[in-house]
Amino acid sequence: MGGQSAERPISLKTGRAVADALRQRGYDVVTIDVDRSLPHRLRASNVGLAFVALHGPGGEDGTIQGLLELMGIPYTGSGVRASAIAMHKGTTKALLAYHGIPVPRGAVILETDRTPARSLPKGLRWPVVVKPAAQGSTIGVTIVRSASGWRRALQRAFQYDSEALVETYVAGRELTVSVLDGTALPAVEILAPSGFYDYAAKYEKGRTRYLCPAPLAPALDRQLRELAVRTYRLIGCEGAARVDFRVNRRGRPCVLEANTVPGMTETSLLPMAAAQLGLDYGTLAERILASALRRGATMADTATSRSWRSRS
Repeated sequence: MGGQSAERPISLKTGRAVADALRQRGYDVVTIDVDRSLPHRLRASNVGLAFVALHGPGGEDGTIQGLLELMGIPYTGSGVRASAIAMHKGTTKALLAYHGIPVPRGAVILETDRTPARSLPKGLRWPVVVKPAAQGSTIGVTIVRSASGWRRALQRAFQYDSEALVETYVAGRELTVSVLDGTALPAVEILAPSGFYDYAAKYEKGRTRYLCPAPLAPALDRQLRELAVRTYRLIGCEGAARVDFRVNRRGRPCVLEANTVPGMTETSLLPMAAAQLGLDYGTLAERILASALRRGATMADTATSRSWRSRS
């Protein structure tokens, strides 16, 4: 948990909450605030399984997952490739669009490319959403309604990433569907006070209303769940993940992004949805931990297979 990304405060909250829940269930838990000493601390603590509560770059992009695999430590959630794909919003968009998943029209702009800084990318019209290509928690995101805010929005996004994703703004409803071990949980509708689910609306208790389960027509509810599971599978997610949607005023959904390390704070959406199925916080944390147990079994099988081949 923790680390040095812009999402450090939320990661610490998630990590502490998960640690407390697992301790209450009898697990021997050590919390590690990630820094350069991480490999040494993992060895010194004799860690058998890692619960990844590390948000943002370094935690959701395959970096920590790769380190844990090199060290032979099973971990929760998605693997290296799925984490890297989901963390980069442009890559996610391209993959989903190729497979027929509806996504907003958009383009990725490089910080070194000066041409788009003077005008909107071809095929887009105001309003648009500008966001860092590989960042979470709505950090660095701006809704731009006219040309006057265009350059400022790009500059803000480039504070967090060398690439910015620009998308058509989809007016309508904001919903999210969590997926646990390949099964979609009840949808949550997000009613932010300003209509924009920004960092403060996400993490300051009481600012945002949540409707769970979301009041949806049966057909739309089914469609969102199916799209969430398809997205989860196409990216290659494991354990818990969350897929975010916008549904336009004609009732047509599009996928915005997938989150492979969903928040587990008291205002987070994954625990809220799980509660609708009777999964309390501790049970949910234990279910997520089980993904590390499954990965551990796979890693052991792979090691045995390699050893057998080398002897043969």
